[in-house]
Amino acid sequence: MVLAYQFWYHTRVDPILDVKFFTSEGGAEPVREWLKSLPAVERRAIGEDIKTVQFGWPLGMPLVRNMGGSVWEVRTRLENRIARVLFVLDGAAMVLLHGFIKKGQATSAMDLNLAKDRLKQLRRG
Repeated sequence: MVLAYQFWYHTRVDPILDVKFFTSEGGAEPVREWLKSLPAVERRAIGEDIKTVQFGWPLGMPLVRNMGGSVWEVRTRLENRIARVLFVLDGAAMVLLHGFIKKGQATSAMDLNLAKDRLKQLRRG
């Protein structure tokens, strides 16, 4: 038992993906700012789900869903509401484009379009 623990404890597992925040031309990081505005318990839950994707990619439902094209969403169920973080893969990096609390059954066109606009900015570089 001790040997198994020592092996697990000393074996480092590298992430499959790096995680990066989208940065606007003005230097803002909207997803980081959104996360900071949330209660700590919600930040932790969203962060754990992002980390699960980072270390377990590729994943599917119920945690990750393709939103069409190259945009994906991390789906986090919080205590009284639902959070989403939209991201894109950029090489071996997961770039977090947009985070929000879901208001309705489906992801709104406004939230998806905002993520796609940020993706265009990212690709213009």
